[in-house]
Amino acid sequence: MDMNRPFTIGVLTSGGDAPGMNAAIRAVVRAANTHGASVLGVMDGYEGLLNGEFRPLGARDVGGILQRGGTILQTSRSPRFMEPHGQLEAIRRMNEARMDGLVVIGGEGSLKGAYALHKQGVKVIGLPGSIDNDVWGTDISIGTDTAMNTIMDAVDKLRDTASSHQRAILIETMGRNCGYLAVMAGISCGAELVLIPEVPVTIEEVAKTIGDAYKRGKTHAIIINAEGSGVRTSEMAERFQHQDVGFETRVTILGHIQRGGSPTAYDRLLAARMGIKAVEGLLEGKSGVMTGLEGFDIVFVPLEEVTSNRRTTSPEFYQMTKVLAR
Repeated sequence: MDMNRPFTIGVLTSGGDAPGMNAAIRAVVRAANTHGASVLGVMDGYEGLLNGEFRPLGARDVGGILQRGGTILQTSRSPRFMEPHGQLEAIRRMNEARMDGLVVIGGEGSLKGAYALHKQGVKVIGLPGSIDNDVWGTDISIGTDTAMNTIMDAVDKLRDTASSHQRAILIETMGRNCGYLAVMAGISCGAELVLIPEVPVTIEEVAKTIGDAYKRGKTHAIIINAEGSGVRTSEMAERFQHQDVGFETRVTILGHIQRGGSPTAYDRLLAARMGIKAVEGLLEGKSGVMTGLEGFDIVFVPLEEVTSNRRTTSPEFYQMTKVLAR
């Protein structure tokens, strides 16, 4: 590094967007400026890194973004970057821009990309940004709390109409291969049954649960299905049209509404703490790590561990959904 110029940090958001990413970008920029470093925003994730799409970011450039969902840097998936030649091209663009370190905000795939750069000598620190909360090494990821609150609000509203019409509502949440969102929604919204990838459940078991709820005198039934559970929500609905389970059934797929919206206070605080920690880490010479929440503390977790382990839903929380559904 040229000692006559400020340390330059690149920041990018990659993969699926998550509420709180803008808060993290803001924290990176303002923390860097506080320490005399400069920041280059990388547009369109790793694809923008490959193409050299950089823009200087100062304190005023990140004003007014704290409350916005999505990401001002935009995001995309880059198959080119997954190839070794693509990674070399990205490093070449970084060197041309005299970028000394990189902060990557994203989920599993994004952090694997960060680790690949680290192994080739790039100073890089990751931030977990994923509504699915499927990143290993952190109690919770940026965006998860906001998504959870969005789901809770939707399920509460659906419960009102389900109770009024004595219906069973089949609600599909996001989560890919992790059932965290579905389980937490089941606990906080009082679902009769939760379907998650970690615990196989058959359509016959779902039908029995709905039928039992009807026989016990319940006025409605809420079934929450994680998208990766292996049981298609539409298939369940079609089956129950021809099978008497007591209640009429309706389907709601929440879809991408879970990704958007203004981040909660929790996500803003988490993003701010992680963004500042990442900048401090880079300036101290750290690399190949991710910021993670461990209890109340923000810690550094080796990217090698993050990318070689898979986070799953706690069996204790899943058991809670069954106890509370009685």
